[in-house]
Amino acid sequence: MSDWPDDQGGGRGYGGGRGNSQPDGARVMRHIQRGQPSRPAGPPPGGVPPQPAYDDGHGVQYGDGQPYGDARDDVFEPRTPRQGSYGQGPDNAYDSGYNTGQVYGQQNGGNGGQGGAGQPPRTARPAPNWRKRIKWTAITLVSVLLVTSVITYFWADSKLKREVDLSKVIERPEGGAGTNYLIVGSDSREGMTAEDKKKLHTGSAEGKRTDSMMILHVADDGGNTMISLPRDSNVTIPSFRGAESGKLYPNQGRQTKLNAAYAEDGPELLVRTIEFNTGLKIDHYAEIGFGGFAKIVDAVGGVEMDIPKAFKDKYSGADFQKGKQTLSGQEALAFVRTRHAFSSDLDRTKNQQKFLAALAHQVATPGTVMNPFKLYPTMGAGLDTLVVDKDMGLFDVGSMFWAMKGISGGDGKSMNMPIAGTAGGNLLWDKAKVKQLVEQLNNDDKVTVSGSD
Repeated sequence: MSDWPDDQGGGRGYGGGRGNSQPDGARVMRHIQRGQPSRPAGPPPGGVPPQPAYDDGHGVQYGDGQPYGDARDDVFEPRTPRQGSYGQGPDNAYDSGYNTGQVYGQQNGGNGGQGGAGQPPRTARPAPNWRKRIKWTAITLVSVLLVTSVITYFWADSKLKREVDLSKVIERPEGGAGTNYLIVGSDSREGMTAEDKKKLHTGSAEGKRTDSMMILHVADDGGNTMISLPRDSNVTIPSFRGAESGKLYPNQGRQTKLNAAYAEDGPELLVRTIEFNTGLKIDHYAEIGFGGFAKIVDAVGGVEMDIPKAFKDKYSGADFQKGKQTLSGQEALAFVRTRHAFSSDLDRTKNQQKFLAALAHQVATPGTVMNPFKLYPTMGAGLDTLVVDKDMGLFDVGSMFWAMKGISGGDGKSMNMPIAGTAGGNLLWDKAKVKQLVEQLNNDDKVTVSGSD
């Protein structure tokens, strides 16, 4: 006899026993997920065998999908297997409620970069637009270059000393093709200390005189020509108007050395004298002094020269050996000023031509132009002592240096003014050759006239 009390309410007792001597039958108790949508009744497709259902006596139906509260004792009805359960067969069916094909922390079947359940999806970082970046980088660089160029232009333009007024030159000849520059190296000691004068062997003479003179013809279609004018050239001083006084001085037929014209009334009279004696119009004037010349050479790191023969001059401080060598500012000034070591002033003018062309070539190299640590000191050194006419701009200065660079590279011709002889120690120009030379320059023809050696 059982010690357990009889079941209450339909023969069921707590603890799993019954009051009679017969053991309980097998009971099926399935776990369900509350709140899941009901399943359709009837056997599922594929012929899955029916499963028993069980009513626990409290109005809850397990396993058959019937509405809760429809209790029937000992009624076995087929159940529909749940999809996505653990296990392969219906007996192993277990609905966890999480079998949705999702991976924890992801949505939409494990799509990377998305938020987990209950979190907003994270937006993927877009790939960089390299074309746009390159475009704006290029625009920025061009803008910086443009602004720098404009600032440099106005800075350099402000340094030019436009002190020569060619409008004061009277009775000027007609101009021709191309542009003619009169380039003058003066012995101006402006801005030099006593130590500089001693170092550069310039002396301490007051005022300034021309130490070298050249005509640079820049042709419109190439073929530039550089012509040296010896300082001892015999010329006639024409009628002129005083640059400072404005007084008109008539032509008295006075013969003198060319450099005397500069000493008498400055650049304006020098231009007037050259135009009168050659018939060639001078379009622009450029002059540089001793100090500025030496500073330019040092700023570019020296200028390489191939000196054909050794020479020495105690007056200029020159002491050179034969062969290639790089000249400093001090050595360069001594090189172009030396005249006592040569038998004629023509040798000196040849050295001046070669050196100025080499200097222009060095200034115009990419190593100087593209290097601000060389470009700005070079420009500053040259422009601080460069005296030009009132109508000369930076583009004219650039054209002048590029033409000199071209001549040093073989694109053009350098020569001395044709000489016919001497008179009282002065050099006489060959008038017929000078006339032919001027015609060729005015017409931008190839110069075939030979100069004096």
